[in-house]
Amino acid sequence: MSILFEPLRLGELELSNRIVMAPMTRSRASVHAVPTAEMVDYYRQRASAGLIIAEGTAPSADGLGYCRTPAIYDSAQIEGWRQVTRAVNDAGGRMVLQLMHVGRVACWQNKPIGARTVAPSAIRARTQLFSDGVFSDGAGLVDTDEPEALSLEAIAEVIEQYRRAALNAREAGFEGVELHCTSGYLPMQFMASSSNRRSDGYGGTVENRVRFAAEVLAAMASAIGPGRVGLRMCPGNPYNDISDADPAGTAQALCRQIEPLGLAYLHIMRSPLAQLDAFDLARRHSTSALILNDGFDGPSATAALEGGQGSAVSFARHFIGNPDLVERLRAGLPLAGFDRKTLYTQGAQGYSDYPGRA
Repeated sequence: MSILFEPLRLGELELSNRIVMAPMTRSRASVHAVPTAEMVDYYRQRASAGLIIAEGTAPSADGLGYCRTPAIYDSAQIEGWRQVTRAVNDAGGRMVLQLMHVGRVACWQNKPIGARTVAPSAIRARTQLFSDGVFSDGAGLVDTDEPEALSLEAIAEVIEQYRRAALNAREAGFEGVELHCTSGYLPMQFMASSSNRRSDGYGGTVENRVRFAAEVLAAMASAIGPGRVGLRMCPGNPYNDISDADPAGTAQALCRQIEPLGLAYLHIMRSPLAQLDAFDLARRHSTSALILNDGFDGPSATAALEGGQGSAVSFARHFIGNPDLVERLRAGLPLAGFDRKTLYTQGAQGYSDYPGRA
């Protein structure tokens, strides 16, 4: 039997195989950030994955920034996610929830009234977001907001929001949570030298800049246990107008600070920087089990695991058009493509209507 189909334990998480569904924003939640019936179908269809990491989900209203992305800070959102996890569990699958606070990658047109756009420093992200116009007068691309720099008291509040979101995720039936610490969102905004110009204990030195992410992880681990908490990281990822003078050194500093926690896993993405081997960096600076991500197919995933590069491999794009990806890989069947035009549209088309043929 291929190593891909062997069971695996990651902390307190039991996987029936080593094929992980990576988190992917698909913009199918309601305007109130509540999971929908289409999301129940979508995740249930992919329950044969050893572990599903559900899409980035806001721990607070301030953490929202895109249109139609889910959250988990109120009772309706918790109940919506409970419908998803129940369907996946009934189909034999297991899920963890990725917690994603977008920080400055936000616009007021996509936020409920009263929600703020916050960041480590008041530096606007030079990018645009699509808005449906639900909370404004029209749809289209809009500039991001100029963020409000978080005070020390506000930082403590955000950390508490993450802790509460971890508890809410468990209440909703998730096995654990994953911190989204890449793609230019709030934890990476603290870590990166381009977006963090603070002069207090959360800025300046690399040890201070990684402090926020480390404290968020510690808070979530204290709430639900470190064996149910994971971290996703991609050193050098420039997405959403982010850059760092020394991405490898920053990643290493975070690994050092969180090592005593004993997290369930480190979900490490291939770095876009040719000179930076993120997988090797993770192996050398973390003792957590590694989930490898980006650009794998069945044969390359098998080779990576057999070569000792990691413990599991996550797939994103292949899970879009192949709800039966595990079965296709097991049988050596060709993989279907997907329609890029429907990645972020509303409804079932291009989302939960891909047929499984294995």
